[in-house]
Amino acid sequence: MPASKSIGKLFWKETEYGRQVSRPKGPTSLPPLSVPASHVPRIALPRPEAVALEDSDFRRLVVQRRSLRQYADTPYRLEELAWLCFATQGMVNPEERKYRTVPSAGARHAFETYLSVTAVEGVARGVYRYLPGEHALVRYDNIAVSHDAFAPALVAACLDQPFAGEGACCFIWSAVAERMTSRYGDRGYRYLCMDAGHVCQNLYLACESIGAGCCAIAAYDDGACNQLLGLDGENEFVIYLAATGKKR
Repeated sequence: MPASKSIGKLFWKETEYGRQVSRPKGPTSLPPLSVPASHVPRIALPRPEAVALEDSDFRRLVVQRRSLRQYADTPYRLEELAWLCFATQGMVNPEERKYRTVPSAGARHAFETYLSVTAVEGVARGVYRYLPGEHALVRYDNIAVSHDAFAPALVAACLDQPFAGEGACCFIWSAVAERMTSRYGDRGYRYLCMDAGHVCQNLYLACESIGAGCCAIAAYDDGACNQLLGLDGENEFVIYLAATGKKR
């Protein structure tokens, strides 16, 4: 495709300030910051301070962080998974419900966190959703395959990258577009991508702090991942994934 017709360049140009094709006019009513999960059993997670960090030296965490694609067979303890969830989308003060452990444009926090759990003590294999306001998990049943078959199906949707189904847990972040675009219009899609980077970097550092590793996944079949999670691919869609597990 000629550079003058590049979709990426066109998007970047059209979402400059002053050129947004669908920037909201005047005050807008903002959608909720999380998808409700009424009348569904919760798995309460240990508080973040319950996990004993193997390393809390920030300089060392930043220097030693690497993408890890091979993991030990060691399962996560529940408090370790709780720490990773909190570090990536946790609410610092649930009563205030605004500030989280990661920055977000306009504090919109447009992501939902789905977890493909394969090895966590006390948690059955399958798919869960993290509820930041409650610091809890709920079993997520709106999937296209059985819970036992989800991890292999996720590998296929991630272009047959095997580590997507290995390790203890794969994080899958979806974007609920309206949370961002209701304030920023089409420019909000830029912010979704930026925010995804903030979240995943926190996961890398949090994994390093508990003797685990992480590998972000951007090469995936969008349609297949959305279908696996029962997402419509337009109002809510998979934006980023990251496999995690204990180091060998």
